[in-house]
Amino acid sequence: MNNLRLWIEKLQNSSDIKIVEGIKDKAALEFLGISNIITLNKPLFQIAEYVSKKTTRCILLVDLDRQGKILYSKLKKDLQSNGVTINDSYRNYLYKNTDLKNIEGLITYCQKDQAVLNLLFP
Repeated sequence: MNNLRLWIEKLQNSSDIKIVEGIKDKAALEFLGISNIITLNKPLFQIAEYVSKKTTRCILLVDLDRQGKILYSKLKKDLQSNGVTINDSYRNYLYKNTDLKNIEGLITYCQKDQAVLNLLFP
C-alpha cells in the first residue's frame, strides 16, 4: 500500500471483518466509507468466538498505543486459536507510515492528505 488513499480504498473494498476498540474508532472508519466493523464491547474470548463463527479472516485495527498493543496481542492469539487468520497489513501500514496512535484520529490525519480528501469529497 503506497499511500493513505490506497489504504482507505483497500479497506473500503475489503469484505473482511474489521475489529476496532470503540465506537469513536468505528465512527471514524464509517466516515471514511469503511464497513463491516465490530467493536470490542464484550470479553475478548467472546469476540473471537463470534468472529470465528462468521469468517476465517479479519483485520485488527485496535489503537497503536500501549493499551492497543496489549489488546492486539491478546485478541490475535484468541482469534488464531479459533481458526481466524489476521490480516496485519493495514495495521502495519499505520505503524510504518503515520504517526497515528489511535484509529479515531484517522479523520484528522486524513485532512492533511489532499488525495484522501479528493477521495472522500469528490
